[in-house]
Amino acid sequence: MTALYWIMSELGVPFVDDTNQTSCTAWNYYGSGTSNPVALAAVFVRNMHSAWQKNAYPLIHCGTSYGDYKEVRYLLVTNDEMRHRVRAILQKIGRELVIPEELVHYSEWLHVIRERLAERRKFDVSKIKVVVHPACHCYKLMSEDFTYDDGILDGRRPAPTTSVALALGAQIADYSNWYDCCGFGFRHILTEREMSRSFAYFRKIQPIMRETQADVLLTQDTGCVTTLDKSQVVPLAHGYKETVPVLSDAQFAALAMGAHPFIVCQVHWHVSDWRPLLEKMGIDAEQAWNEYREYVENVKRGMKPYFIQSPPRVHA
Repeated sequence: MTALYWIMSELGVPFVDDTNQTSCTAWNYYGSGTSNPVALAAVFVRNMHSAWQKNAYPLIHCGTSYGDYKEVRYLLVTNDEMRHRVRAILQKIGRELVIPEELVHYSEWLHVIRERLAERRKFDVSKIKVVVHPACHCYKLMSEDFTYDDGILDGRRPAPTTSVALALGAQIADYSNWYDCCGFGFRHILTEREMSRSFAYFRKIQPIMRETQADVLLTQDTGCVTTLDKSQVVPLAHGYKETVPVLSDAQFAALAMGAHPFIVCQVHWHVSDWRPLLEKMGIDAEQAWNEYREYVENVKRGMKPYFIQSPPRVHA
């Protein structure tokens, strides 16, 4: 999220970092035996009402919440009983039924403004070979309602993420199992974690690197980034060689635009080796790391931490 907020700040786009938002509904959708459509719909509408109160348009970050929100939105629009039951819940907490006309994933927004990102590019990424994992829950849960573009991959695959990499000047490499899940899935990351990790490495990472020798794997969902990144640890410890840094499209765009790799993009939290990527992009990782360490020491000594501020909102 910090990379996305940084991009918004750089472009002068006001945002609301709502600290009162609920957690990702996916944990209930997939991970709970008590999940039900009414409860999910109530959480969705509660968040939409909160955004409406703040005069802000909701930009969804979690891919699974995005897909889940679209499903329950459809139910609310088409099912009177669902609306009645959800409205009764909302009344108990002093909220109203607010259903947005459209739901937008952050990667769709980046797709739309990709040329503005490219205008602010500070590092040459023309030698960077990118592979993209399109997050399943963004485009599979409601497959008829996602962003495609005839100019991106002939309109045959989701446009977001790929379009941003292309606009920034990177190379896009194709691979045979692009449609496969990252391994996260959601429920089986909770119940069959080793299956998730094994799938992520042997069905995604290993084939990708054998087929493409990519410099970076980009995706647009936190679960995908985490699974594809963290699942490389055990196979590498057992002697397997294939590895690739995994970033979100927002992180990659922010890096290309000059964001600090550690203070803003926080790539040091990723376990796959990001150093070759930064070097190939022309970013001095050692210097940036020293700057980050100095920043941390200054915070320890009492300096106020760096926070990305929203540009001022101009009300019509």
